[in-house]
Amino acid sequence: MSKPPPITLIAGPTASGKSALALKMARETGAVIINADSQQLYADLRILTARPSVEDEAQADHRLYGVADAADAWSVGRWSRAALDILGELRAENRPAILVGGTGLYFMSLTRGLADIPPVPLATRDAVEAEFAALGETAFRARLAETDTRAALAIEQGDRQRLVRAMSVFVASGRSLSDWQADTRPLLAPDSWTGMVIEPDRHHLYRNCDARVDLMLEHGALDEVQTLTARRLPDNLPAIKAVGVRELAALLSGEMTRTDAVAALKQATRNYAKRQLTWFRQQTPRWLRTTTDHSTSGAG
Repeated sequence: MSKPPPITLIAGPTASGKSALALKMARETGAVIINADSQQLYADLRILTARPSVEDEAQADHRLYGVADAADAWSVGRWSRAALDILGELRAENRPAILVGGTGLYFMSLTRGLADIPPVPLATRDAVEAEFAALGETAFRARLAETDTRAALAIEQGDRQRLVRAMSVFVASGRSLSDWQADTRPLLAPDSWTGMVIEPDRHHLYRNCDARVDLMLEHGALDEVQTLTARRLPDNLPAIKAVGVRELAALLSGEMTRTDAVAALKQATRNYAKRQLTWFRQQTPRWLRTTTDHSTSGAG
């Protein structure tokens, strides 16, 4: 039986050059590049999310970039199913694949598995949200600990969304989120992939983040956000939560000066990169590491 084509996972923070490295490898190997970044799924924000340029996309086969409308909320499960479908096609064609991005949960769904949790009714979630608002985080967390101690201890302070999610799953299913997650199995066979994390020097990474913001503004990020906000989509959609939308929307509305908005966007980008660095360091300790700066002035 022939050996299946290799699958390479490339993760890392924004502005670390993930896309540039993936493109280099794809040109050398003929691999197909698959997007593993939740923000780059959306067609509306090519510039603000630093998607590969049209020129870069012409140099190698790119999949799952700009495939969703901002009004369409993709979940981890939906992305995983789409990625697995593509990987199945590539395996049949004996073509290698490179999955690249900064969304840790996407990689975890492939390498650790995705819990088959029943959907939570909207009414249940609204009721739990109301309970959180009434109790406050400390008391709500204590109540969650009665049914899901692991989640109550693991979820970071201030992460209301995950706390509400954990309680909502228990209320809806009668089983804790942690128990559901414990039953998961990897979507990829353990010997079918290799993982790499780009971990640049933090100070250098932050300089890249600042330079990227300047480049985005130069290339039309403000126009992208203006077009997006004109659609008046709900604030809870993933595309509306993309880094930079809030800051540039405030600039467009006159709530912030350009100087303040740019400074806030640069700080938000650096904060995002820091969270990504921390997450991958904690969650992927056995993946290969490189500190080489693969960044260019464009994507990645």
